[in-house]
Amino acid sequence: MINITLPDGSVRQYEKGTTAMQIAQSISEGLARNVLGAEVNGDVWDASRAIEEDAAVKLLTWNDDKGKSTFWHSSAHLLAEALEALYPGIKFGIGPAIETGFYYDVDFGDREFSSDDFKQIEDKMLALAKQKETFERKSVSKADAVAYFTEKGDEYKLDLIKDLEDGKITFYTQGNFTDLCRGPHIPHTGVIKAIKLTNVAGAYWRGDETRKQLTRIYGVSFPKASELSEYLKFVEEAKKRDHRKLGKELELFAFSDKVGAGLPLWLPKGATLRQKLQEFLQRAQIKAGYEPVVTPHIGHKQLYVTSGHYEKYGEDAFQPIQTPVEGEEFFLKPMNCPHHCEIYKTKPRSYKDLPVRFAEFGTVYRYEKSGELHGLTRVRGFTQDDAHLFCRPDQVKEEFKKVIDLTLYVFDALGFEDYTAQVSLRDPENRTKYIGTDENWNLAESAIMEAAAEKGLSTIVEYGEAAFYGPKLDFMVKDALGRKWQLGTIQVDYNLPERFELEYTGSDNQKHRPVMIHRAPFGSLERFVAVLIEHCGGQFPLWLAPEQFIILPVSEKYEETAKTLLNSLNNSDICGLIDFRDEKVGRKIRDAEVKKIPYMLIVGEKELENGTVSVRKHGSVDLGSMSPQEFKELLIKEITV
Repeated sequence: MINITLPDGSVRQYEKGTTAMQIAQSISEGLARNVLGAEVNGDVWDASRAIEEDAAVKLLTWNDDKGKSTFWHSSAHLLAEALEALYPGIKFGIGPAIETGFYYDVDFGDREFSSDDFKQIEDKMLALAKQKETFERKSVSKADAVAYFTEKGDEYKLDLIKDLEDGKITFYTQGNFTDLCRGPHIPHTGVIKAIKLTNVAGAYWRGDETRKQLTRIYGVSFPKASELSEYLKFVEEAKKRDHRKLGKELELFAFSDKVGAGLPLWLPKGATLRQKLQEFLQRAQIKAGYEPVVTPHIGHKQLYVTSGHYEKYGEDAFQPIQTPVEGEEFFLKPMNCPHHCEIYKTKPRSYKDLPVRFAEFGTVYRYEKSGELHGLTRVRGFTQDDAHLFCRPDQVKEEFKKVIDLTLYVFDALGFEDYTAQVSLRDPENRTKYIGTDENWNLAESAIMEAAAEKGLSTIVEYGEAAFYGPKLDFMVKDALGRKWQLGTIQVDYNLPERFELEYTGSDNQKHRPVMIHRAPFGSLERFVAVLIEHCGGQFPLWLAPEQFIILPVSEKYEETAKTLLNSLNNSDICGLIDFRDEKVGRKIRDAEVKKIPYMLIVGEKELENGTVSVRKHGSVDLGSMSPQEFKELLIKEITV
């Protein structure tokens, strides 16, 4: 017999070789019908796989993220089976689950393929699903795996097999389709009740632009047809809120091929929005004891060799800038922290001086691959609301907690109420990705865990997500549509102070090494603005709106009155404009609604006689007539709140 520990802490005994599905059946048939897989001692397994020793077991359903991932990975295999049936002789790359479904990379050879083919494939997938094909797992030797895919003529699978260790290779078969796969999979295809193929794109094999471009087919699937209907409604709402669409409609930002892909151009309204965000955080930082600094957009190669960025981020950096001096190289800066370390070293520091807090809205550059660029969320040039705190070891936890407070203040002011704090630690299986000693890493990880606990944060731990120089606390924020975004980040770093030989004189008159905290509540202005646009659908809080009101004169006769009103309001730090177009007021109102301007002030004969304005709020809310002073007070009160 073996002992199985369930998530509630209870322990049950089963015969050796029992499966997660059998465990579920012993609890209830209803549970067994919903089981998609199982987490066994932290690893996700097929529900049909035999458990041979004592284990902690969590049964996974559609309500678990790992259950969804298993479901979608199995759906990718179902897609491949349908494609192979419809297009004999095609070849396959990889087919993983992703956050919102799955995809499979396919080589169609000389065949043409487009989204017009989706319906036929969806129908075939559903027909195969109804056959309730089981996913059979089989261990194979490397030689047998090579022989199988050599005979099949699939060079992409052979390329993958080269990197695999003999004795750890598995195939999965459902119906007539066999794939190289480590699993896990759902019990059978019949669980899949609803399928929608969503997109088709190009993808270079293994992300290498020098290799063949494959066809990437995206899809999503569900265990109930009703859930697909809900998802499609969600997709339509997401399209309306797409920051690329709204950014163009609201005249916030643009891109130009002549300037370069991934390099946004901020238009006047977008620049105003960005400036307001920057000023908001700068005011909060000054109150919290931060000092502003400014650093160049480039740095000598040796700066990034010292910091470790050259070794770790070399492939993601732009190529070096050659100067007239032979052998001299500069780089567009990928990070601000090395520059701030050099600022710290400009004068001697005492233990009484610490903590020192340097803050900069610093623009950095990273060469993202063209296929990964996406509006403002993935760009090649972006501005971080960066700050680096240099403190004594005994100050780390308190400073970290203060940064948490600042980050939550930012989220609260911008309406992000649903968030989770993710503690990102080292990958315990691969320490080569990181710099620094185990002792320093342990100290840094402990400080983060303790600070998060003392602030009462709801946290999850993710291994392998740490920065190369230290662990971090990432804030995963849910927007109005329930999507998760990684925004604010705080990192503890014992390593860069060592690499830059940073020092302070302690109370013992000896030299000591400070600890460095990296933090960016926004993360980057570009990404933050993109998420904010989609979160609020372009309807920004009044204090942040680039244009807080628009004056709509009924005719040219009332333009001078409108100008006087505009000057009066602008002098109260309320920003707006006048619609001087020769259009009917109804058209002006509709256009102002589309531009999501918070308030509309209508000026006509009645308003001129009474010394008032007719006020409408965005969303077709008529607030009636009021004096300019009353309107001014209304806006100031809303901005203050």
